Amino acid sequence: MSTNSDMPALFGQEYQDLRESVAALSAKKIAPHAQDVDEKSRYPQEAADALQSAGLAAAHVPTEFGGQGADALAAVIIIEEVARVCGSSSLIPAVNKLGSVPLMIAGNNEQKKKYLTQLASGKGFSYCLSESEAGSDAAAMKTKAVKEENDWILSGSKKWISNAGVSEFYTVLASTDPSKGAKGISAFIVEKSDTGVSFGAHEKKMGFRGSPTREVYFDNVKISDDRRLGEVGTGFSLAMKTLDHTRITIAAQALGIAQGAFDVAKKYSHERQQFGKPIFDFQAIQFMLADMAMQIEAARQLTYAAAVKSERGESDLTFFSAASKCFATDVAMKVTTDAVQILGGYGYVSDYPVERMMRDAKLTQIYEGTNQIQRIVMARNLDNLSI
Repeated sequence: MSTNSDMPALFGQEYQDLRESVAALSAKKIAPHAQDVDEKSRYPQEAADALQSAGLAAAHVPTEFGGQGADALAAVIIIEEVARVCGSSSLIPAVNKLGSVPLMIAGNNEQKKKYLTQLASGKGFSYCLSESEAGSDAAAMKTKAVKEENDWILSGSKKWISNAGVSEFYTVLASTDPSKGAKGISAFIVEKSDTGVSFGAHEKKMGFRGSPTREVYFDNVKISDDRRLGEVGTGFSLAMKTLDHTRITIAAQALGIAQGAFDVAKKYSHERQQFGKPIFDFQAIQFMLADMAMQIEAARQLTYAAAVKSERGESDLTFFSAASKCFATDVAMKVTTDAVQILGGYGYVSDYPVERMMRDAKLTQIYEGTNQIQRIVMARNLDNLSI
């Protein structure tokens, strides 16, 4: 395992300033709408507008294409602080990064200029990998792309697509040669306005209700070859490389949700009186809060380390991205559940946000690869670690 003795130098004043800025924006313009967004299952437009105005909706886009040029750690901090008050809203920068990382890795300059510039201007970018029968087994996808002269004809559908219908652009993985399995998959950019693109009904979800999750249908969608990302047959490899970078954003999201729930539980423990004193004075509550704080801080260190490795492209990134996602999301589930317990009956009703945070936390253990899959990924990459 490579040492991180130089990591503190990376966490300079600019990151602290960024955290304070995003936290202030989140508290003022996102938090007040979080409960309404959840209860009405509506898109958090107020958050989208605020993030876009501040240049935070797609801060990872390089400055040459109109973005902020935020590095991986800065992107983590942005998502963390937004998730601290509203998980659904944190999916705006997270999904924009997920959808566009394949373009940043494999796209040519013309593609980057065309699409990243529009992303920076506010047009969202989603990622289409999963299908009804191809979740963890992504290579089993049935969506096809057939070459027709200098065009491709896409047919099929993608399931569980975050911000579907809101985003203007979609990175779509499709089989271009079914006989080759994973090596016969290619990546394409599809636009919402392309003829033949349509969307299914909104999924009725346990959590993250403000982020639309819909099926995306491709009915003989004709796109030119300049929409292809990378070489034919390299799509699956590109998808896996993408997840190495973006699983860290799910860790950041989980970290923010956990921190938000901890903040509420700690404050409540000092305010709630039982047996003539604040419940914080009882050792049982103190131990719960101490464990929560310890777990959150451990998750934060692992997530930030993974972000640094993502920025540097280090050889053990795959292990660290899977580890950060797995650990931070398990922590989020534990911390939010404990927060509900500390609040007791109040934790179980929507007067306080911890029940929403607990529902949101559950999804972080599932999407972008279940935590069971993350453990497989880690096991397969143990040889990349050195002590």
